[in-house]
Amino acid sequence: MENTNQIKHLASNHAIAVFGLLFGALCWGTIWFPYRVLSEAGISGVAASFYTYCIATAIAGIYFAKHWRGIFKLPISIVWLSITAGWTNLSYVLAIIDGEVMRVMLLFYLSPLWTLIFAHFLLKEKTHFAGYIAIAASLLGAFIMLYDPQVSSFPLPKNTAEWLALSSGIGFSLTNVITRQSTHLSVRAKSFAVWVGVLIVALLFIPIAKGAFPAPGFFSLSNWLVMLLIAMLVIAATLFVQYGVTQIAATRASVLFLFELVVAAVASYYLAHETMAINEWIGGSLIVVAAIFAASNHKD
Repeated sequence: MENTNQIKHLASNHAIAVFGLLFGALCWGTIWFPYRVLSEAGISGVAASFYTYCIATAIAGIYFAKHWRGIFKLPISIVWLSITAGWTNLSYVLAIIDGEVMRVMLLFYLSPLWTLIFAHFLLKEKTHFAGYIAIAASLLGAFIMLYDPQVSSFPLPKNTAEWLALSSGIGFSLTNVITRQSTHLSVRAKSFAVWVGVLIVALLFIPIAKGAFPAPGFFSLSNWLVMLLIAMLVIAATLFVQYGVTQIAATRASVLFLFELVVAAVASYYLAHETMAINEWIGGSLIVVAAIFAASNHKD
């Protein structure tokens, strides 16, 4: 009976973990839309990110108030995690507001390529044959998707949004590497590091952001409600994903994250009326294949 209960308990944890990863993918595959709603209301991505993450940090800070005692005992590695994750999230938001959703997503999902490279050189992890296939497929996919002889003879991102998406994927990879080295940090600590990191990076961006930075009194009730919605999604997605990656093997978790591309493709078609050209479909498919191969590169 005890073994049966234990099996049921493990199965329940696994189901919650799978749900958490899929929920996180659903959130990040659609969160661009409320950010665009704010942008159309005259609120820049930097301002929207700052205020939504302020709300998220405040709500989570109150909920986890009893854990603040050990904040000054955290190691210095959390600072690097915070800044890197902060840039990753902010650059993603800025890219997704102005860029084509699926191109931004696919450029971001070159991150497995950067993760393999960073893990090889920074963590001294051995790259297996599947990893080299992933690198080749990623580069080929990016070449096919980005190559436009009318713009440039070399396949490069065609605008600022796409450069931001590319840098966000690189930041995401660095965040993963730092997270792997920070096994001593709790899920709560890592989550707060992400949220506070976005606030810090957004503050650094205020002097160079387009337009004036709005004071709280600028926002209407509907603006605050949209930002509250985003904040709640950010909190839920972060905590669910952190739980999911601690319960599920990294290989399967990486594949489950690709659900975000499906969500984004459907959402961008129906909400933004965006479609992809044939070269973007082919290049994107290769990038997805590369992500799966990159996942299989790690032994769990």
